Amino acid sequence: MLWDFNTEFESETDDAEVLGVRFARLLGLDGIVAVLAEDDVRGAVGFALLSLRPAIWFDGPVSQLEELYVVPDLRDQGIGTQLLELSRRIVRELGSPEMHINVDEVDADTRRFYERHGFRTIEEGTDHRMLCYIGSTSEAPSTS
Repeated sequence: MLWDFNTEFESETDDAEVLGVRFARLLGLDGIVAVLAEDDVRGAVGFALLSLRPAIWFDGPVSQLEELYVVPDLRDQGIGTQLLELSRRIVRELGSPEMHINVDEVDADTRRFYERHGFRTIEEGTDHRMLCYIGSTSEAPSTS
C-alpha cells in the first residue's frame, strides 16, 4: 500500500520491498503506532502510521500522523474516518494531547477531510497559519 500511495500521487518512491523492510523496522520502535483497516475479501485496505515524540509545551508526547491511506476504490466509505478516530483514541490513551498532520497545500480533498475532523492550520488563539518547513540535513545552501 505504501508503494501504491506514492505512485498514485506521482511521488518518487523506492520499490515495495524496500518500503516493506522500512515499515517493519519502524513497527519495532518505541513511539510508533500503526493502525490497519482490513476487509474480509481483500485483507488490508487502509492504514495509519503515527509517531510520538516528547514535547516541551505540555505533559505527554505530541503525536504526528505520518501517513493515512485508504485504497482508492474504497474511499468515501468511512474507512479513513475510522482510521483517524481510532488513531486519535490510541495516542490520547498514550498521553498525547495534540496531533500534527502535514498535508500538501494542493491536496484539497485531504485538507477538507482533516478540517471536517477538527484539524486547522491556525492554532487556537492565534490569527496566523502554521507552516511546515522541509530541508535537507546536509549543509545549508549558500545564500550569497
